[in-house]
Amino acid sequence: MSLPLDAVHPHHRHGWWWKTLLSGFLLWVVTIVVTVLTQNTNLVPTIILLGSFLVPFTVVLFVIERVTGTISTMQLVTAFFVGGILGVLGASLLEANLRQDALLSVVVGFVEEFVKGVLLVVVAWRVRPKTARQGALLGATVGAGFAAFESAGYAFNAAITARGIDLVSLLQTEVVRAVLSPVGHVLWTAILGAVLFGAARGGVRLRWSWAIVAAYVGVSLLHGLWDSDSTVATLLAFVFTGTPLSAAQGPSVPAAVATLSTTLYVVGLAVVTAIGVAVLVSVLVRHRREDRARARARALAGADVGAGAGAGVVPGRWSTDPRPPWLRDAEAVGPSDWERTPPPHAH
Repeated sequence: MSLPLDAVHPHHRHGWWWKTLLSGFLLWVVTIVVTVLTQNTNLVPTIILLGSFLVPFTVVLFVIERVTGTISTMQLVTAFFVGGILGVLGASLLEANLRQDALLSVVVGFVEEFVKGVLLVVVAWRVRPKTARQGALLGATVGAGFAAFESAGYAFNAAITARGIDLVSLLQTEVVRAVLSPVGHVLWTAILGAVLFGAARGGVRLRWSWAIVAAYVGVSLLHGLWDSDSTVATLLAFVFTGTPLSAAQGPSVPAAVATLSTTLYVVGLAVVTAIGVAVLVSVLVRHRREDRARARARALAGADVGAGAGAGVVPGRWSTDPRPPWLRDAEAVGPSDWERTPPPHAH
């Protein structure tokens, strides 16, 4: 038996995402305590997996509770894991020959956003409806998978040192990346997905638009600014304090420069995050207004057709539209109709 179109799927709106986040955090803390007490290094992989995947997988649960249309839970989980693995593999291959220079962070931003964009297109090819909101949700899922596997790699590198396993460095890395992951890869790919789906014809077919290119360039630059924020903050700190660059001793910098650099680093991340959130919200609001305007236009057109039918005219019988009826019907379905449709697992 199927649910009515306006019914809410039992998995929706139950807050499983924050329940999972809270319980996962407690498990992570308990694992750390047991590891410290027992000095059992076999538990280190558990700490890495819990700390790296908890927040990104919570994003997936957040999406599952809000997505509609033909996207199933299995598709979202597959997009998270397969998209994440292929994403980091593809980015690693493309970045393998990059040289360490001033533009490295910007180049990395373009490479990683390209890989995630391609995966998003592949995953979303048959998804219906293709609305900006759906694109943002699916893009966030792909970005979360990328963030999870990338964070696991950073955590592993932080843990392995010449002196053995550095648990403090591991935990610091996981905490920082867990806090920043929702406004990193997740946010950039959500913006790209919103623009990509927003340009779809009738919410059914992907189509070319210069807005997609602009979105790709924009999120890649934001990604590059995010990655290079530490370097930029340090350089600005030297300039603002009037300290010559020669005062730096290897990786160490004077205390005054280090303090200001940390402050500028946090401010820089906040500014880039604010820009990204503002862009995503503006894209979603603009497409929502456009969807409502089209829905009102269809309603008025339907009223006019109804009036003509009352006068003895058979609507649609002598249509001059050369497209097949199934395509005309698909494009006549408004986003509001799709958004009331529960996912396939609701049947």
